[in-house]
Amino acid sequence: MDVLYGVRMTGPLAPHAAGLAGELARLGFTEMSARGQLGLAAHLSRWLAAVGLGTMALTAPMAEEYLAARRAAGYTACLTPKALAPLLGYLRELGAAPEAEIAVPATRAEALLEQYRRYLLAERGLREKVARGYVDSVRPFVAGCAAADGADLRWLTAGDVTAFLTGQSRRLAPKTAQRLATALRSLLRFWHVEGLISGPLDRAVPKVANRRPGLPRPLDPAQVRALLASCDRRTAGGRRDLAMMTLLARMGLRAGEVAGLRLDDIDWRRGERSPSPARETAATAWYSCVPWIFP
Repeated sequence: MDVLYGVRMTGPLAPHAAGLAGELARLGFTEMSARGQLGLAAHLSRWLAAVGLGTMALTAPMAEEYLAARRAAGYTACLTPKALAPLLGYLRELGAAPEAEIAVPATRAEALLEQYRRYLLAERGLREKVARGYVDSVRPFVAGCAAADGADLRWLTAGDVTAFLTGQSRRLAPKTAQRLATALRSLLRFWHVEGLISGPLDRAVPKVANRRPGLPRPLDPAQVRALLASCDRRTAGGRRDLAMMTLLARMGLRAGEVAGLRLDDIDWRRGERSPSPARETAATAWYSCVPWIFP
């Protein structure tokens, strides 16, 4: 029986305890994380001993059976296959556990999705969770494409892409539809590079608007007064800031109108606005504010 990080190891995994601790340290596990992994290995080892099995029995179905027993026993942590990955990876490298079984996609759609998932992980460098989100987003689209013609995707057109996203947008929230559009563009770019479709159909994915409903909430009068009072009228920059904010607050001009306004848009001697229709409103507003800003 070995004791590592305060964890006692018995059963068929005991001979591998010290090596597992070294592997966890090499992988960068902290002492607390390593203790958790060794605790999980100790529990698994006791379970294997109780059912009369050795490490070579740790196939994927057997690991699932163990996790089910762990959940039934009331444990609340380390309940997924991901938790067993460091231990099983180490045992497989030693040849002390069977190699991982490679799942063969059952359908053409699943094969296309798995191919896309591997591209996201290997070529784009996405994390597993992020890649899974992309795959789940485009799953209905891929299923529809495979159902129409599972052997060849060259029939796919820009109209098909647009129709799919338009139909999905009717039932999805704007933010979710935006994520779908992003994932769909990524998938179509991948298919184009792989030669599965006839052209760059990612350009056919329409943009999804996500504007907030209603008008912007205005500032309270006290906030406006405090904002204007913060400008230092003794300096040219302060007077400029005061002029700009006054036009925004009192005249309701847009930021672009104020930013585009120039001093020569107004005939200062005659007190007339510029004849340019594009700047007429802004120039009029500016001239009406001048006596108040510069008494």
